[in-house]
Amino acid sequence: MAYQSLYRRYRPRRFSDVRGQEHVVRALRNAVRDNKVGHAYLFTGPRGTGKTSTARILAKALNCEHLQDGEPDGTCESCQAIDSGTSYDVQELDAASNNGVSDVRDLIGRVNLGSPGRTKVYILDEVHMLTAQASAALLKTLEEPPAHVVFVLATTDPQKVLPTIKSRTQQYDFHLLPADELAEHVAWVIHDAGLELGPEVIDHVVRLGGGSARDTLSALDQVAAAGGVIDEADSLSDLLDAIAAGDSGRALVAVADAIASGRDPRVLGETLLSRLRDVFLVRMGASTDHLPPGDVEQVRAWADQLGDRSTTRALEAVGDALLEMRQAPDPRIPLEVALVKLARVDAGAGSGDVAALAERVARLEAAVASGVAPSGGAAPPESPTPTAAPAPTAASAPTAAPAPTSGRPSGAAGARAALAASRAGSAPPPPAPPVPPTPPAGGRRKQAPDVPKAIPSEPPAAPVAASSGSGTDLATLERTWTADVLPTLGGLTKAMFSVGRFVGVDGTTAVLALPNDVHRQKCEQKRSEVEAALSTALSATISLRLVVDDNDPGSSAFSPVGSPAGPSRTPEREDDVLDGGDVHDLEDAPDAPTGGIQALTEAFPGAELLEGDGR
Repeated sequence: MAYQSLYRRYRPRRFSDVRGQEHVVRALRNAVRDNKVGHAYLFTGPRGTGKTSTARILAKALNCEHLQDGEPDGTCESCQAIDSGTSYDVQELDAASNNGVSDVRDLIGRVNLGSPGRTKVYILDEVHMLTAQASAALLKTLEEPPAHVVFVLATTDPQKVLPTIKSRTQQYDFHLLPADELAEHVAWVIHDAGLELGPEVIDHVVRLGGGSARDTLSALDQVAAAGGVIDEADSLSDLLDAIAAGDSGRALVAVADAIASGRDPRVLGETLLSRLRDVFLVRMGASTDHLPPGDVEQVRAWADQLGDRSTTRALEAVGDALLEMRQAPDPRIPLEVALVKLARVDAGAGSGDVAALAERVARLEAAVASGVAPSGGAAPPESPTPTAAPAPTAASAPTAAPAPTSGRPSGAAGARAALAASRAGSAPPPPAPPVPPTPPAGGRRKQAPDVPKAIPSEPPAAPVAASSGSGTDLATLERTWTADVLPTLGGLTKAMFSVGRFVGVDGTTAVLALPNDVHRQKCEQKRSEVEAALSTALSATISLRLVVDDNDPGSSAFSPVGSPAGPSRTPEREDDVLDGGDVHDLEDAPDAPTGGIQALTEAFPGAELLEGDGR
């Protein structure tokens, strides 16, 4: 007799032989025992999980002459005929190759014919391959088959099965087998078949099987044919070790060795992606039942080395490389580029890869915190001891300006004081040298004539910054703001804050004056962003307090930080002068120029005015 492969030799013959599908086996056995078998079933799941084998066991149970608690005995004539494939009670149809309307019509034409056994079972494998017309032709018979007919449909792609077919069947999902159960099954097969193989073979074939019993036994067949020699290259382990250690050279050597041994670059990339998924599952604390016991510790070690961020980046990079391989002239290049980017974080940091930059910063911070020098560089320098700032000299120290007693400029307050003194009969203070007033913005208002103005003897100086723990004064604050902070802000934020000016420093709080309250409220929305940039530039925690500037926004005395300051503002508005004064002290405005009819007659000499008739 010709050699029979292990997966055919050890195909399940009874419900109790099916491994890893207890939920399906229990339901079918109970249905057979209680005589509650449905007219149509849909078995779904990955390849090699026992869908077709379970369908055959169900057919044997429905026709067995010596049924035992829902289990076929496997010794009667009907059971043996089904096992040998000569039974008329079981009709198997491969829907992948018989997927047309004519094939389904032939099946329907034979449905009403009788069979030697009690029940006729039709097994349609890969039913999702049926065309839409063939599926439609099967619907009526599938919904109401003859009493002696049971349909069992099997598929590995259930989402392609028509909903109308699903609604006429009882659906059971088959799962991949856990690694420990597969390992136990392989050990039993090795012992029962008399194979002289070592225990190290078990983990190898279970890993290759990936949860499929058929694939696992096929791998065992191959190892047994090779005399127990495991042809397992170390390229995959070398790749993971190189990525975890950040060794790009070792990663490229591992790829070259794998390709030289005959492995396709795409297959290598898919295998690497599958192993990275195992690392990701370990990092996330998910179940790893699909891993052999010997692989769990190795995968956990890689997970500890890579971390969450690096593992996620590796999954994305290798996945993108697999997509690029479809169009690449040399499929090795996308994989090699992805591995270099993963092994060397700085390879992606210069191309705008935010994740790579973040990972590089995280590694540097971890190295600094642990006192270990970052890879490829010297140990981080010690922070210099801060020295006290030199005390300002008399020539350089700014003079404190007297605090204003009201919200208006000091010039307006002086004008009101002068008017009050003149009404009281006291002499006004001696006038200072005349200062040319700044013309009002837009020329909208006109200075009242001959109104005495109080000109301060000295121009107001910038307020002195209060001493703070960070040693920041107003001059340093303005210089840092213009050179280091404003250029780093976003477009809208920079435009909003560039019109402000610093008016003082209170400890660790900088006071920024803005033109009006509406502008201040808009800037409050971006204050935290600006505080962070300011604190970074000054290497100290600085908070920002936004106030409304006392100066008129239309005056030239208000200028953005970093622009030349305009001349000191003098009272130029009539409401500033009249506030607190007497209107009778003002001179009358000159007469208005002639207008109306008089202006018209003057414009046309010799013209005569005629009385109109009112129309």
